[in-house]
Amino acid sequence: MDISVTVPRLPGPGSTVLGSAARFTPGGKGANQAVAAARLGASVAMVGCVGRDDFGQQLLKALTDEGIDTAAVAVLDGAPTGLAMITVDAGGENIITVAPGANREVSHAQVGAADVLVISAEIPLDVVRQALRQQHVVVLNLAPAPPAADAVAIVAAGVDWLVVNETEAAAVLGTPVHGLDGARAAATALVAAGARNAVVTAGAALSHLDLALALIRRASPELANVTARYLVVDERTSQSIYSIPDHLAKADPLIRQFERWARGHLAEGFSLDQAAKALATSKRTLARRMQSVLGKSPLAFFQDLRIERAVHLLRTSQASVDQIGAEVGYAEGVTLRTLLRRKLGRSVRDIRRSQ
Repeated sequence: MDISVTVPRLPGPGSTVLGSAARFTPGGKGANQAVAAARLGASVAMVGCVGRDDFGQQLLKALTDEGIDTAAVAVLDGAPTGLAMITVDAGGENIITVAPGANREVSHAQVGAADVLVISAEIPLDVVRQALRQQHVVVLNLAPAPPAADAVAIVAAGVDWLVVNETEAAAVLGTPVHGLDGARAAATALVAAGARNAVVTAGAALSHLDLALALIRRASPELANVTARYLVVDERTSQSIYSIPDHLAKADPLIRQFERWARGHLAEGFSLDQAAKALATSKRTLARRMQSVLGKSPLAFFQDLRIERAVHLLRTSQASVDQIGAEVGYAEGVTLRTLLRRKLGRSVRDIRRSQ
């Protein structure tokens, strides 16, 4: 379970800073990667351990809701579910403290055959080593970084895909790693050290992309998806999509489908029953997914789309307010005028003048 707090600056030794309200979010490195893979269409099974506690039940339910097989996740008595305490500053840099809890009890017997195994170092290192020897394709997120000698030995064994941040790369290479140029050089060095492929993430250096896409996604998940596919963040255009993991994790096909359905039914008015039926899902699933991804209800998002469409028509057409109101599902123009003032703090005249 991730416990996140945003602060204006990261605290130094012995200091105290005030932060935002704590957010409790189902997560963990393995679970986050499992959800991202499932949302991209992969068939995913989760391996691990949780405690027999409320956090453990929440995590299992969150994975099941994403269509992930949890049969290999053991529920243990006497061991609490693992926690990650995350402090994030205004620039996107973070400090993470992990209390592994039940993660320490993962055994190699739980790890079955798979086309691709994605594994992190939050479980016992002997399990990691055995899995690396027996699986066909392994993606290893070497976090948290183990002792230097262990890290070097694991990389030298020849992992297929090694994913590390700057600090973890430094632990393997024995030299500091800073910024995009340092990350690129470190990736090359890690391949030379034994990894067949290496990815070095650059922390806050790319956090502005996740922030930009998060803001776009709140207005239009479909537009955020298109934007992500055209982003270029270094010389290799094919790599740009992999530089925005937060977007990948939240690029929910169901939400994009709902947006397309909603845009086609603005004039008819909102019906959660009709929307769920058209998308072949339940009302509860749709509502929960909308809240999780966009932080709003299906009706609230539908109303936002109505306002967006109305503003566009006011700026680009000579249609009357009554005509535009009817096109976005309001029987009377006065209702639209009231909503524009309430939502945007602007009158019809102000909007038309700003075109």
